[in-house]
Amino acid sequence: MEPLIQPVSLVEEAAALRAGRPGPEEHVDRVFTRIDRTDPVVRAFVPEPGRHARLTAEALTLADRTAHDAQGPPLYGVAVGIKDIIHVDGLPTHAGSALPPGVLGGPEGGAVRRLRAAGALIAGKTVTAEFAVRAPGPTRNPHDLGHTPGGSSGGSAAAVAAGMVPLALGTQTLGSVIRPAAYCGVVGFRPTYGRIPTDGVIANAPTLDAVGLFTSDLAGARLAAAVLCDGWTPVPQPAREPVLGVPTGAYLDRAQPAARDAYTRHLDGLGLPVRHVDAMPDFEDVMRHLFTINRYELAQVHAELFARFAALYRPETAAAIRRGQEVDRADYLAALAARSGFQRRLADLATDHGIDLWAVPAATGPAPRGLDSTGDAVMSAPWSYAGLPAITLPVGTSAGLPLGLQLVAPANADERLLALAALVQTRAHQ
Repeated sequence: MEPLIQPVSLVEEAAALRAGRPGPEEHVDRVFTRIDRTDPVVRAFVPEPGRHARLTAEALTLADRTAHDAQGPPLYGVAVGIKDIIHVDGLPTHAGSALPPGVLGGPEGGAVRRLRAAGALIAGKTVTAEFAVRAPGPTRNPHDLGHTPGGSSGGSAAAVAAGMVPLALGTQTLGSVIRPAAYCGVVGFRPTYGRIPTDGVIANAPTLDAVGLFTSDLAGARLAAAVLCDGWTPVPQPAREPVLGVPTGAYLDRAQPAARDAYTRHLDGLGLPVRHVDAMPDFEDVMRHLFTINRYELAQVHAELFARFAALYRPETAAAIRRGQEVDRADYLAALAARSGFQRRLADLATDHGIDLWAVPAATGPAPRGLDSTGDAVMSAPWSYAGLPAITLPVGTSAGLPLGLQLVAPANADERLLALAALVQTRAHQ
């Protein structure tokens, strides 16, 4: 079997396909071969009978539709994985569950429509934890099959890491893009809350959920973000180096010692100005409010389905829904109000200390051994609570498994985040 880690550059593949190298049918053959050789081991994709024939038909239709377009759409022919809580026309949505697919149907997601308009082909559905909660799917980490790829978007992260596709969509409620990207050694981008449409997505917690993406490198993330995000406006490369913020205290203490040491060494090696700020003195309260919102909204989303199919839900998901049913609405509203205060605090701290980006570990450590857990989302959770854009970049290894550096920007500064991330990456490689 070929090596499992063979990431594909989105930018290079898109450019080659626009130039006609290879043609549609040969390209589909290559994509199918990559998936067919690797996925029986990694198990990143939901099985799909007839995948090759469907992709071939879609590729030929795309070629006919764009035959008179000299330049070609930006993602012409690129095969994309779609997390299986996002509806795709022609493919059933299972959401990692045993519920009848017919009860989970719905119109195609807005993000998928944008990908199709940009010329992308849908390679298939990628494995998700059940309803994007905690019960893991069968996907394995391509770096070490005995370790989790993370969750709940682990299928998407693993599909990109193993080179089956150069781009995949996931969703993040707490840490389900940033963490699996870090575990699998790829780039994960979670935009500002609401910048990629969430219609056609089976919600986990609607006021927290964000559609995000996985690519093998930062250039690919910038290309995909321009297609997917509302009102994307490229910014010039910043003239000055960014000032990085480090939130000291209980939040950072949640990182494992080895990962914390690697993070500190990496940060010191960048040679960039750093401001240490006690940004979350009430960290435990922040997490409590976050889970109050998450569990309350999860229970609301699943009220009808859970009443009909509770016996079909996996224990982890059922337990989370039942906890949400016990949340008092007054506590939920108080948690929403507390979030507004937290958002203002982070914005004020960044302004007062001249911070361009918060720079933090992407996960508490490398991917844990075993497939029974998807790992801890705590390093991403506060930023998701605030709805801020974040990206993780691969920054070395611990015990032979990837680590990631998470960069977080102010709300709606997604374009600037990706531009500054390129500067940080350049410094890391000097």
